[in-house]
Amino acid sequence: MKQWMKESVVFGTILSFLSLGLWFFYPQPLTVTGNFPTWAEFDVPLKAMQKAGQADIDTYQQENHVDWIEALSCLAVRYGGNWEQYQGKDLDRVIQSLKDGEKPEDLISGNTKGYDYYQTVYNAVLGGFIGEYQIEEAEEDGASSIVTNYGVKVFSPIAGGYGYSHYDDFGAGRSYGFARNHLGNDLLGSVGTPIMAVETGTIEAMGWNEYGGWRIGIRSMDKKRYYYYAHLQSGHPYVFTLSEGDTVQAGDVIGYLGMTGYSTTEDTNGMKKPHLHFGMQLVFDESQKESDQEIWIDVYEIVKFLSKHRSYAQKDEKTGDYKRSAAFFDLSVESGVEIWYTNHNKKIPSE
Repeated sequence: MKQWMKESVVFGTILSFLSLGLWFFYPQPLTVTGNFPTWAEFDVPLKAMQKAGQADIDTYQQENHVDWIEALSCLAVRYGGNWEQYQGKDLDRVIQSLKDGEKPEDLISGNTKGYDYYQTVYNAVLGGFIGEYQIEEAEEDGASSIVTNYGVKVFSPIAGGYGYSHYDDFGAGRSYGFARNHLGNDLLGSVGTPIMAVETGTIEAMGWNEYGGWRIGIRSMDKKRYYYYAHLQSGHPYVFTLSEGDTVQAGDVIGYLGMTGYSTTEDTNGMKKPHLHFGMQLVFDESQKESDQEIWIDVYEIVKFLSKHRSYAQKDEKTGDYKRSAAFFDLSVESGVEIWYTNHNKKIPSE
């Protein structure tokens, strides 16, 4: 079953494991022999992501830089994966220990298997979220310049200035076509709202299917995350210039919110309410990409994390499309600056 042809039913498999009482399971960590996780869960709460992320940013280029994924992985080991018991003071202790020069292995009480699992999964989920980037900033004289920063370099899928609502609907039942579980987060908004690329990546799929309507799939540059955006606008689902194989920067406009899908007739508004279906698939091995072993995670807390980071868009009256208001370059991507200037028909300034 191709994941871009229909929503995966892998969540039902997960529920079957849970019904057997396997509530705490460590897949084999990645090794040179090719072992990889075959199941993963991500339930780190928003406050923990925010606290760990800020510690990472605050200690950047310091002697003991706190890697937020390492910090979260250490605390996950202590909690046995049960984030319902999260308290900020627990994470504060982990962060302070790492600031003091202690290593993750000093904080996990010998549970290297557990740590390897969480570090592998959390890196797959969050590995592209914080890092170096360049962004265009306005100056007092009306001109603009490109500045280099270190921080959160991903954006909400909803453009800045546009309202939306959502709730944690991951795993809810769906019946159109066949019984299955919902493997994403629905963001309810207005038709035509610009939809933004959450992370820099490559467009791997775009087009119509009867479940997702007009949809687009973007793979992160490290290949670990596949972002799925569905139910895009009837008649004008995508930015006209985009096609499969293109590289998009985080925060670029990729399409427009709509209500297409749930119909065998192309370009049909089969949904009851306009919304964006937003999902994230983890890919530890290419065999998982389009199969019955796909791993989709609950992105509800991630969407809340992204809500603090919005990319703004403005309409191009000549084309009718929207484009981002400020240039952005992900410095983990080679030639990111060159890609942007080429796409905007501008000459790269000399040093």
